Amino acid sequence: DDEQWLSLRYDLTAPLARYVAENFQSLPTPYRSYRQGWVFRNEKPGPGRYRQFMQFDADTVGSASPAADAEVCMMAADTMEALGIPRGSYVMKFSSRRLLEGVKDAIPELRQADNSRWLSVLRAIDKLDRVGVEGVRQLLGIGRKDDSGDFTKGAELSETANAAIVSVLTYGHVIGAGGGHYEIKGSPATISTLNPNLDAIVGLRPLFPNSAIFQSSLDELADIGKFLYTCGFERDRVKFDPTVVRGLEYYTGPVFECELLMETKDEDGKPVRFGSVGGGGRYDDLVARFTGQKVPATGFSIGVSRLYSALKLVGQTQEAKTLAPVVVTVMDKERQGDYWRMVQSLRKAGIRAEIYVGTSNMQKQMKYADRRGAPLVIIQGGDEKAKGEVLIKDLRLGSELAAGIASREEYASQRLAQFSVPEADLVAAVKKALG
Repeated sequence: DDEQWLSLRYDLTAPLARYVAENFQSLPTPYRSYRQGWVFRNEKPGPGRYRQFMQFDADTVGSASPAADAEVCMMAADTMEALGIPRGSYVMKFSSRRLLEGVKDAIPELRQADNSRWLSVLRAIDKLDRVGVEGVRQLLGIGRKDDSGDFTKGAELSETANAAIVSVLTYGHVIGAGGGHYEIKGSPATISTLNPNLDAIVGLRPLFPNSAIFQSSLDELADIGKFLYTCGFERDRVKFDPTVVRGLEYYTGPVFECELLMETKDEDGKPVRFGSVGGGGRYDDLVARFTGQKVPATGFSIGVSRLYSALKLVGQTQEAKTLAPVVVTVMDKERQGDYWRMVQSLRKAGIRAEIYVGTSNMQKQMKYADRRGAPLVIIQGGDEKAKGEVLIKDLRLGSELAAGIASREEYASQRLAQFSVPEADLVAAVKKALG
């Protein structure tokens, strides 16, 4: 109403950078953190793709070591397997934005490109998995029309610049129209069986030998490759792939992407690869936007909603079961303080509990507990109080027993679903009953 612009939160990394900037003097360095929350995208919805989704982030701020980047890759790979996605059904890929900065440095036309045009180049490359090499060539050129007829304007590069970028993207790969990646085996002289990631990185050196940026980015990637290898993360789990660029502007170095290799179907019923469920990279300049002081940082984001869709696809989801609270009934309004103390003692022991706050009608209280899904009901009337006891009714057990009882008389004589314990033993008895 006041005509002020508002924005929906795009990611969780920029808020982290602001938090670090505000609290930099008091935070331990390196500062590791994780967080989750809703974020928003303005894109076409598809299988597992949403405009609003839950995102989970993990970051290390304050370390420029390649070991921090490698740790992020290993964490993401371990996460996939911990969630039940088998090895061979995912791959964690890494590369560097500086690799393409090196190509830009080596080609005069690209070197003269302004920031807006260069971002168009990076975003075109980031669509490789969806549009294939030919689609990227079109987006690096005049543009591309998708299947729906929508036209995306391209970066309008010359054939020479276009070919230079594609030469890096297709190095060691045959990339199909659907974005499928298949390794080309090199000769024994160039491919080692010891560390294939390192071999692939070193193999790029002859492409642009005169670009210091290109060569130094390979040095950085080689350090990551060596660290991964010494930690036992082979190329079947974490893989160097020069096609990874990530579309966000704030990345400054190594970038990562986790891709699921299982297939699903698009809106037309055609089989498609599920694709990326997370990504990240190094963003050494982001905190500096708030403080002016450069602070190295690296991290990874998982699209939880999208990942959950993938887990359903492979049958690895299960709904969390939260136990409903134990209900303490009110048999005597004059003794509500006693009942509240029972609730508090249960809660202090980590047991969900609540007191009934309606009428003191016992039938209504039991009906409420049943509808609430309460596992147990605590009762202490005048007789129980005089004995120093409480009565515990196990509604779950009672329901199970009732299912096997044929007559009203048999049900009335069944006492296994309720038992009395000394009031001092209430917490222990409830814990035992809940299992």
